[in-house]
Amino acid sequence: MTQTRPTPEKAVPTRRLSLAESFAEVPRHFAADDDLIMCHLTAVLSALFPDGEDYFVRSVRHFRSEVTDTALKRQVAGFIGQESVHGREHRAFNDRLAELGYPTKGIEGLVRRGLTLRERLVTPHANLALTAGLEHFTATLAELVLTEERSRASFGHPAVRELFLWHALEESEHKAVAFDVYRATGGSERTRVFTMKILRFGFVFVVAVAVVVSLLGDPETYRRGRLRHSWRTFRRSPLMSLELWRQLRDYERRDFHPDDRDTTGPIARWRDELFGAEGTMKARLTGAVAS
Repeated sequence: MTQTRPTPEKAVPTRRLSLAESFAEVPRHFAADDDLIMCHLTAVLSALFPDGEDYFVRSVRHFRSEVTDTALKRQVAGFIGQESVHGREHRAFNDRLAELGYPTKGIEGLVRRGLTLRERLVTPHANLALTAGLEHFTATLAELVLTEERSRASFGHPAVRELFLWHALEESEHKAVAFDVYRATGGSERTRVFTMKILRFGFVFVVAVAVVVSLLGDPETYRRGRLRHSWRTFRRSPLMSLELWRQLRDYERRDFHPDDRDTTGPIARWRDELFGAEGTMKARLTGAVAS
């Protein structure tokens, strides 16, 4: 069994909020700079989230009774609360995207069936290893959103930017929870590292194929010069940087821990800007924040 370090006290608050009304004004092509590829990438990622988040919750909840560290127990509760709200809000966004012609509901169905099948075929620890690996993906992308103005601006429409910025904040707040539960319950390093080696290429491939399929269903893709213009814009995005790939690969280090990258500064900034006294999303909260 891998030795685990004591879990530091960290707040993982459950913020119950509703964004559905703001999605009604989102147009079909919402991304900045008329970036067609970014529109479809955003739609594909959002389509992966609802059933993906449900799977993460099930994977962590399975081991909840085995967690003895008091701080980690509290963080597990916050993780489950945050991921549940993420799934609900992205499902509402996906409903709007489906109205606009994106294949989000079909992708949701494929993800749901695929993850359900995986849960039947592999061990609970293998599912938790996948959850921890995917959480590293989301934490890496979240850090990009929190720290790079270009990344935030690329979402274009304010409602889309708001959704992904809030999601990025909470992914950063709970980025170590699944990883810590995996280690605390005896998950092997070999399985963890091997899972990411497959995942690092597999996830990118699956997302790329889904984006291509989504683009093929958009009439704008066939307008002369439209896709070429979008590619020129997208390839300059921070999402295409080698640094992002190196950060994902860092997970494969034997001594890796999600908290090796200090994101306390960006977390503090966006907690205040979104939910502080003058927070821009404070009015979206539908009840008290559960800490």
